[in-house]
Amino acid sequence: KIQQWVVASLPNDALSIENGIIIDRSRRWPLMIDPQRQANKYIKNLGRDNDSGIEVCKMSEKTMLKKVELGIQFGQWVLLENIGITLDPALEPVLQQQKVRDGSGFTIKLGDKSIAYLDTFKLFMTTALPNPHYSPETSVKVTLLNFAITPIGLEDQMLGIVVARERPDLEEQKNQLVVQNAKMNKTLKEIEDDILRLLATSEGDVLEDDTLVDKVTSSKEVSVDINEKKEISRATEKDIDEARESYRPVAYRTAVLFFCIVELTNIDPMYQYSLQWFQQLFGLAIDQSPKSDDFQQRLEILKEFFTEALYQNICRGLFEKDKPLFSLALCVRILKGDNKVDDAELRFLLVGPTADLVEHGPPIPAEWVGKVRWNELLTLSQLRAFAGFSSSFEEDLAHYKHIYDSVEADKEKLPDRWTARVNPMQFLCFIRAFRIDCLKSAIITFISNQIGQKFVEPPTFDIAKSFADSVNTTPLIFILSPGTDPVADVITFAEKLGVLKKFESISLGQGQGPKATKMIESAQAAGGWVLLSNCHLMESWMSSLEAIVEQLNPDTMSNHFRLWLTSMPAKTFPALVLQNGVKMTNEPPSGLRANMLRSYSALTDQLFEE
Repeated sequence: KIQQWVVASLPNDALSIENGIIIDRSRRWPLMIDPQRQANKYIKNLGRDNDSGIEVCKMSEKTMLKKVELGIQFGQWVLLENIGITLDPALEPVLQQQKVRDGSGFTIKLGDKSIAYLDTFKLFMTTALPNPHYSPETSVKVTLLNFAITPIGLEDQMLGIVVARERPDLEEQKNQLVVQNAKMNKTLKEIEDDILRLLATSEGDVLEDDTLVDKVTSSKEVSVDINEKKEISRATEKDIDEARESYRPVAYRTAVLFFCIVELTNIDPMYQYSLQWFQQLFGLAIDQSPKSDDFQQRLEILKEFFTEALYQNICRGLFEKDKPLFSLALCVRILKGDNKVDDAELRFLLVGPTADLVEHGPPIPAEWVGKVRWNELLTLSQLRAFAGFSSSFEEDLAHYKHIYDSVEADKEKLPDRWTARVNPMQFLCFIRAFRIDCLKSAIITFISNQIGQKFVEPPTFDIAKSFADSVNTTPLIFILSPGTDPVADVITFAEKLGVLKKFESISLGQGQGPKATKMIESAQAAGGWVLLSNCHLMESWMSSLEAIVEQLNPDTMSNHFRLWLTSMPAKTFPALVLQNGVKMTNEPPSGLRANMLRSYSALTDQLFEE
């Protein structure tokens, strides 16, 4: 059974398998916390193999209750997507399974009418909220399951993607073997069940029951044949797995990077990214990266190319103040993935001293050192790499005074006895303790030396690149900062592409919701652009915006349609829209070089011709 679930895209890690068993055996209907939409995909695939089929609908749909009603009557499975913090009260009888026996069957009261209840009916619910807080009243009515992705599960998924792109023959063989093994195991189980049923219903001497004897004889032949095939497939699967495993370093790097970007939401609620977006970017990076006949070199190219592509894409949607922080997080994640970071050193770098060691420690060696700095240095001395540092500090006091007085302390060297002993991360710890004002410069140098200069030079604002990454179902979101207004940039870009006549904009505020909805509906058919400004000012309409974006269907609207949104950072902005949208910021870049680059990027041949 578990093999069949894996065939239906259930992630093959321990937590997901446990979740699969609970879904299969639980009495209450499951409500799955599914920020990466894995459970969604699994339930849909499982439902396709179900005899009665599966009906998928969103909580925001007007026909949701009708679909649930039909599912109950015809014994279908029903999957409710994008559940919020509360459940529709009309679902109460279904959640409580308040069915009543009526003759040979059951009925259930839904709303003001009783309907027939078929036992093959199943209800599944998923929410894309990463950390929802459900009330006790809701929690006792459902089985809450956490389907948030695990590092091992993600690594296996990314391995599947890279092998499917690089060696499609291997991935296809692997998938065929998984399906074949699941079918063979199912056949063996059916044979065993048939024999047990015949034994249970047989009367008299079982050896004289021709039907049973014939069944056992034919079953033995089938069983022997299946077991022989399974042995062959095991050997083949072993060879395929060995070939697939050679791509494991790439899958590991991508999994490490995903958990780095997921944590960005702790910095700003607007920094949210979906697994589907991440995997799509990874697929594009594999296709666009330079090829190489040398296998090891190809693996390095894939890792470096995707890391850079991810950095460029994420930086487009970050505020200037957060870009160096993201570069550091990316660098530390990569080094931690390669086991090159000591946790105690990293903790000191990020947190610093957590206790006062000066009071009962050695005396402050000089007046210019000060109590706060000496406490930092005493805490630094507790790190294994800096053992004995506080006692040797006084001996080299003149050298440290020179570093203290230096304008660029991060460019100075430690005394000889420490220079050879201290690695770049440990030197950062020293700068943090001794000259914290130079820490940012030291971190930028550290990142540049560890993973490359390109990771400390964010891309300039380029609306054309962001537009190229979008499709008609992808909202383009400007995250605003005080004093910025990208409306003029969008209008100029629309004029450049010749869509200004089909461009409409509205500034959201009280009573503007219905107007915005009509604009979007007409633009979908005509292939126009709609710009909704200041979404943060209309919190009450955000659920409607989420429903509109959810129901964007590429088959029923023009390919040229685009939805542009602008908003200040706001916790009420829909997570679903953020995760699947193309995010941009339009702040003046920090530093003279970045400003010059931005100015030059705005120059065109047409400007010189004029």
